[in-house]
Amino acid sequence: MAKANFKNVDEYIAAQRQAAQAVLEHVRSVIRKALPRAEEVISYNMPTYKLPGGAVLYFAGWKQHYSLYPAGQRLLASFKDELARYKVSKGTIRFPLSEPVPVNLIEVIVRFRATETQKRKHGESASPKSGSRRTRQPRR
Repeated sequence: MAKANFKNVDEYIAAQRQAAQAVLEHVRSVIRKALPRAEEVISYNMPTYKLPGGAVLYFAGWKQHYSLYPAGQRLLASFKDELARYKVSKGTIRFPLSEPVPVNLIEVIVRFRATETQKRKHGESASPKSGSRRTRQPRR
């Protein structure tokens, strides 16, 4: 597939190989059901679901798989057993296009990410990012 600048998710899915389109539509519907108030946009040239606290989840279609992003350390630790059969690396979860969409797993991942996003919006991060240092003291 040639690189394109997609305007919306319909356009993104239509540009994928025909064999992947039905799977990606299914993934899209699972995400929208789990996150009905999210804004659906294209960001980083892939389908993105945003809440007021920021981007919750991205997905992308590839030749042999589709991916969900981002998969941070807390998410990976929380779903370690459920994700054991999938390829996971650098914040990416890869699901084979040839297998049924794991609807329940994607729904709980979406809800987990929505909770993380809302906590970040309200400054409730459990821990600072790796390698970051706090240099200012909070105001009292």
